[in-house]
Amino acid sequence: MGAINERIGLVLKELNLTKTEVAKKLKVSQQYISKLVVTGKPSDRLVDDICEKFNISEEWLRTGEGEMFKQLTEQQKVMKYTAMLLKDTDSVIADAIKNFITTYEQLDDASKKVLNEIALKYMANLKKDQ
Repeated sequence: MGAINERIGLVLKELNLTKTEVAKKLKVSQQYISKLVVTGKPSDRLVDDICEKFNISEEWLRTGEGEMFKQLTEQQKVMKYTAMLLKDTDSVIADAIKNFITTYEQLDDASKKVLNEIALKYMANLKKDQ
Protein backbone atom coordinates (compact mmCIF):
# COMPACT_ATOMS: atom_id res chain seq x y z
CA MET A 1 0.00 0.00 0.00
CA GLY A 2 2.12 2.92 -1.24
CA ALA A 3 4.54 5.07 0.69
CA ILE A 4 4.04 6.75 4.04
CA ASN A 5 3.32 10.11 2.38
CA GLU A 6 0.36 8.54 0.55
CA ARG A 7 -0.95 7.15 3.84
CA ILE A 8 -0.59 10.55 5.51
CA GLY A 9 -2.61 12.01 2.64
CA LEU A 10 -5.24 9.29 3.19
CA VAL A 11 -5.45 10.24 6.88
CA LEU A 12 -6.19 13.85 5.93
CA LYS A 13 -8.79 12.74 3.39
CA GLU A 14 -10.44 10.18 5.69
CA LEU A 15 -10.68 12.66 8.56
CA ASN A 16 -11.68 15.48 6.21
CA LEU A 17 -8.93 17.73 7.56
CA THR A 18 -6.95 20.40 5.78
CA LYS A 19 -3.17 20.53 5.98
CA THR A 20 -3.55 23.69 8.05
CA GLU A 21 -5.82 21.93 10.57
CA VAL A 22 -3.43 18.98 10.84
CA ALA A 23 -0.44 21.29 11.23
CA LYS A 24 -2.18 23.14 14.05
CA LYS A 25 -3.03 19.92 15.91
CA LEU A 26 0.53 18.62 15.47
CA LYS A 27 2.09 22.01 16.32
CA VAL A 28 4.08 22.18 13.10
CA SER A 29 3.86 24.51 10.09
CA GLN A 30 1.40 24.00 7.26
CA GLN A 31 4.37 24.06 4.87
CA TYR A 32 5.94 21.15 6.75
CA ILE A 33 2.74 19.10 6.36
CA SER A 34 2.56 19.99 2.66
CA LYS A 35 6.16 18.88 2.18
CA LEU A 36 5.53 15.72 4.21
CA VAL A 37 2.60 14.69 2.01
CA VAL A 38 4.94 14.96 -0.99
CA THR A 39 8.20 13.55 0.38
CA GLY A 40 6.91 11.31 3.17
CA LYS A 41 9.87 11.59 5.51
CA PRO A 42 8.35 12.19 8.96
CA SER A 43 10.39 11.99 12.15
CA ASP A 44 9.57 9.22 14.62
CA ARG A 45 8.16 11.88 16.93
CA LEU A 46 5.81 13.13 14.24
CA VAL A 47 4.66 9.58 13.44
CA ASP A 48 3.92 9.12 17.17
CA ASP A 49 2.03 12.44 17.25
CA ILE A 50 -0.03 11.59 14.17
CA CYS A 51 -0.95 8.22 15.65
CA GLU A 52 -1.85 9.71 19.04
CA LYS A 53 -3.75 12.79 17.86
CA PHE A 54 -5.74 11.05 15.14
CA ASN A 55 -6.08 7.51 16.56
CA ILE A 56 -4.04 6.03 13.68
CA SER A 57 -2.38 2.63 13.88
CA GLU A 58 1.39 3.09 13.83
CA GLU A 59 1.84 -0.21 11.95
CA TRP A 60 -0.57 0.94 9.25
CA LEU A 61 1.03 4.38 8.98
CA ARG A 62 4.56 3.00 8.68
CA THR A 63 3.90 -0.12 6.57
CA GLY A 64 0.38 0.06 5.18
CA GLU A 65 -0.50 -3.22 6.90
CA GLY A 66 -3.56 -3.66 9.09
CA GLU A 67 -6.30 -1.15 9.79
CA MET A 68 -5.88 2.62 9.51
CA PHE A 69 -7.45 3.34 12.88
CA LYS A 70 -6.49 1.86 16.23
CA GLN A 71 -9.16 -0.39 17.63
CA LEU A 72 -9.90 0.83 21.14
CA THR A 73 -11.96 -0.86 23.82
CA GLU A 74 -14.94 1.10 25.12
CA GLN A 75 -12.99 1.83 28.31
CA GLN A 76 -10.04 3.17 26.29
CA LYS A 77 -12.36 5.36 24.23
CA VAL A 78 -13.95 6.84 27.34
CA MET A 79 -10.55 7.51 28.89
CA LYS A 80 -9.17 9.01 25.69
CA TYR A 81 -12.09 11.37 25.14
CA THR A 82 -12.27 12.31 28.82
CA ALA A 83 -8.57 13.21 28.77
CA MET A 84 -9.06 15.26 25.60
CA LEU A 85 -12.08 17.02 27.10
CA LEU A 86 -10.31 17.79 30.36
CA LYS A 87 -7.45 19.47 28.48
CA ASP A 88 -9.96 22.03 27.19
CA THR A 89 -9.72 24.77 29.82
CA ASP A 90 -12.65 26.73 28.36
CA SER A 91 -15.18 23.89 28.53
CA VAL A 92 -18.13 24.03 30.90
CA ILE A 93 -18.40 20.23 30.60
CA ALA A 94 -14.73 19.82 31.56
CA ASP A 95 -15.30 22.03 34.61
CA ALA A 96 -18.34 19.95 35.61
CA ILE A 97 -16.37 16.70 35.29
CA LYS A 98 -13.47 18.09 37.33
CA ASN A 99 -15.85 19.31 40.04
CA PHE A 100 -17.66 15.97 40.11
CA ILE A 101 -14.35 14.10 40.51
CA THR A 102 -13.20 16.48 43.25
CA THR A 103 -16.50 16.10 45.09
CA TYR A 104 -16.44 12.30 44.72
CA GLU A 105 -12.93 12.16 46.19
CA GLN A 106 -14.18 14.04 49.27
CA LEU A 107 -16.97 11.53 50.01
CA ASP A 108 -16.65 8.89 52.68
CA ASP A 109 -16.90 5.21 51.68
CA ALA A 110 -20.58 4.91 52.62
CA SER A 111 -21.49 7.93 50.48
CA LYS A 112 -19.46 6.55 47.54
CA LYS A 113 -21.37 3.26 47.89
CA VAL A 114 -24.73 5.06 47.81
CA LEU A 115 -23.66 7.09 44.78
CA ASN A 116 -22.54 3.90 43.03
CA GLU A 117 -25.94 2.30 43.73
CA ILE A 118 -27.69 5.38 42.31
CA ALA A 119 -25.53 5.21 39.18
CA LEU A 120 -26.32 1.50 38.70
CA LYS A 121 -30.06 2.17 39.09
CA TYR A 122 -29.80 5.07 36.64
CA MET A 123 -28.02 2.88 34.07
CA ALA A 124 -30.61 0.12 34.48
CA ASN A 125 -33.40 2.64 33.86
CA LEU A 126 -31.62 3.92 30.75
CA LYS A 127 -31.43 0.39 29.36
CA LYS A 128 -35.14 -0.11 29.98
CA ASP A 129 -35.96 3.02 27.97
CA GLN A 130 -33.96 1.86 24.94
